[in-house]
Amino acid sequence: MSVTWAGHSTVLIELDGIRLLADPVLGERVGPLRRIAKPVAPAVTERIDAVLVSHLHADHADLRSLARIGRSVPILAPPGAARWLTRNGLRDVRELGAGEQASIGPVRLSTTPAAHDGRRWPVGASTDAVGFVARGSLSCYFAGDTDLFPGMADIAGPIDLALLPVWGWGPTLGPGHLDPARAATAAALIAPRVAVPIHWGTFTLRWPARPPANPELPARRFAALVARDSPSVQVRVLAVGQRTELSHERAAGS
Repeated sequence: MSVTWAGHSTVLIELDGIRLLADPVLGERVGPLRRIAKPVAPAVTERIDAVLVSHLHADHADLRSLARIGRSVPILAPPGAARWLTRNGLRDVRELGAGEQASIGPVRLSTTPAAHDGRRWPVGASTDAVGFVARGSLSCYFAGDTDLFPGMADIAGPIDLALLPVWGWGPTLGPGHLDPARAATAAALIAPRVAVPIHWGTFTLRWPARPPANPELPARRFAALVARDSPSVQVRVLAVGQRTELSHERAAGS
């Protein structure tokens, strides 16, 4: 298994020959946000077998990005999302509520709860938010956007890699998000072999344009807390565009 972090919550998961792209946001701007990280490499969006959409917020479900990947590529999304996505030209949307499963080739995908308001603002579709667990020869948990929630420890079973949000795009976080400390608690509850922090250091408001002075701070803080409290979990802080691999024998970075 390998994962490539393309910024924010956009992650390419390659497992047993299947390429899954989670929450693709590929452009330089989305809504009031502008990208401060490097652009998404074209290879990230090639030969995608399925797209995972955790919820319909614009920084997770970007219509231009979804169309760029291909309007007929299967999209797995939470209940209530299909009507809005198909109305906007996406042809193969499969809704999965928390606990439901689907298969993409040899990879089995199941959805998990998420503590996050998933409705499309300001007057768009009202949906839940979900996370995803992909299981094949190895397993990967993609949290999407969430705060801590009851039953998070039940995701363990076991999880080889957890992709955990640790911040956002502004100077503060609203409800329904993980900060470094709560993300470290999530890592302790789930107990993956490897944790990769996502949802940080990628976007800022277009105006006033004030990029963070130290965009890596949330990810580095998360890594330090996990090292202190859950030393059996290895944290890999990836740069935007960086890929890392896991094997059965050992967790090997690249």
